Amino acid sequence: MARSALAGLVALSAAALPLTVAAPAAQAAPPGPKDVTAVLFNWDFDSIARECTRTLGPAGYGYVQVSPPQEQIQGSQWWTNYQPVSYRIDSRLGNRDQFTAMVDTCRDAGVGVVVDAVINHMTAGSGTGTGGSRYTKYDYPAAPYSDGDFHTCRRDIGNDYGDRGNVQNCELVGLADLDTGKEYVRQRIADYLDDLLSLGVAGFRIDAAKHVSAADLAAIRSRMSDPGAYWKQEVIHGAGEAVQPEEYTGNGDVQEFRYGRDLKRVFQQENLAYLENFGEDWGYLPGGGAGVFVDNHDTERNGSTLNHTNGADYTLANVFMLAWPYGAPDVHSGYQFSDYDAGPPNNGRVDACWQDGWTCQHAWPEISAMVGFRNATQGRAVTNWWDNGGDAIAFGRGNAGFVAINHESAPLTRTFQTSLAAGSYCDVQSGRSVTVDGSGRFTATLPSNTALALHTGARDCGGGNEPVPATGVSFQVDARTQWGESVWVVGSVPQLGAWDPARAVRLDAGSYPLWRAELSLPAGTTFAYKYIRRWDNSATVTWESGANRTATVPREGRISLSDVWRT
Repeated sequence: MARSALAGLVALSAAALPLTVAAPAAQAAPPGPKDVTAVLFNWDFDSIARECTRTLGPAGYGYVQVSPPQEQIQGSQWWTNYQPVSYRIDSRLGNRDQFTAMVDTCRDAGVGVVVDAVINHMTAGSGTGTGGSRYTKYDYPAAPYSDGDFHTCRRDIGNDYGDRGNVQNCELVGLADLDTGKEYVRQRIADYLDDLLSLGVAGFRIDAAKHVSAADLAAIRSRMSDPGAYWKQEVIHGAGEAVQPEEYTGNGDVQEFRYGRDLKRVFQQENLAYLENFGEDWGYLPGGGAGVFVDNHDTERNGSTLNHTNGADYTLANVFMLAWPYGAPDVHSGYQFSDYDAGPPNNGRVDACWQDGWTCQHAWPEISAMVGFRNATQGRAVTNWWDNGGDAIAFGRGNAGFVAINHESAPLTRTFQTSLAAGSYCDVQSGRSVTVDGSGRFTATLPSNTALALHTGARDCGGGNEPVPATGVSFQVDARTQWGESVWVVGSVPQLGAWDPARAVRLDAGSYPLWRAELSLPAGTTFAYKYIRRWDNSATVTWESGANRTATVPREGRISLSDVWRT
């Protein structure tokens, strides 16, 4: 979101300016210092309520985005959420009472609820909805909609995005396309959004906004009880297409899909040094009305962006997004899947993060720590940019924060110049104390594929963080496990068990699917190692495939290993 939730209250102001098509996007966005949204994709309402209290509120998230709550078609696939049967709140994620309780709980935790609103279409077939409503394509008695409420173009859009009428009047993947040019349809959609606002939601992500004309969306907004309610619109940029994101900025914020695509290319193929002017100078939407993300539920499946399987590329891209001032960030948080269509584990119930396939990126320490950084540095310009011409960068956010990212294959030791006041700061990435001198300088060593982040809201590490050994090795392996299974590292030196699995070093799953451990080893030590899996209370182990891995501890500093489990 371009401007975040209201400080403390997280409800939208009744005094928000009314919408006009020509109004700048920022008018549709609520003010405040917290603009980070955790997108808890396909979490059920009860689980989201717990997470607002347990994690999102304390970390400083301003919003949580929930998956479409309306009655929908039955089925286990994730996309059933996006085929409405009626506008009743009665889905596999919960009922109206559970939804209302979630909104209240999150608000009390300082977190506003953004609803993913599906208003372009209904279903592709016939049957009975999750709330028991019968329907056929083009006839939805519980909505209520009938045949005349849909566009007369009853064919699929296909790949023809060069024809505006085709994109906005025909059927997206065979879904019955609502005729949003009709007064009745506009009012029914406005009534649905008003109902959600009456329950206390903070705003909406408008799904498939590209497939509804900007004028129709403006007309729907004008019929709402609060035309200034927050909107974030999904309008995917496509070069040469008839419909472009810029058309929708008058209605509210617009998601900038080029942002995530370009981050993938830069982090995997180019140099982080190129990011010095990332944002509007790259031809993007104005930052004040842009929603940004490293990935979302669509792009993590189609491969157009990074996703949680990409290890340090993904983690550091999220660190950069939360430190960089362009746009308002969404942190996607989903689940493991091998099948494109796979729905959520346990029908959306999350008993604990990093179990049952839930990936919980919003709670990864490296990512959640940056939410506080972003809140502390809101409104501060980029200062003291530095790069090595390659994959090591650093920059400040005025006198409120400073971040460094080392995406090189070797450690980085440098004296950094900041605009911070002299004193002690906590590096929220490592938990170590850093001292800034009277000239705003400090010296630090960043292992490969790590970051450092200081800000004025974290001056004291609190004494609860164990220091990372100065010399040795940092292990990190991307490994998917089942409940009750853990990952260990064993190797050729005594500190790694001398190849005895019973003496292996257990890795921590706090950033699952990344498993990590820190180990002290003498400088210059060369060692071989492999990862193993072990079930709790079992001596049976599974070794990863392939040859032994090898590494050498440098004469100064540490070596950071970033591996992927070999099946």
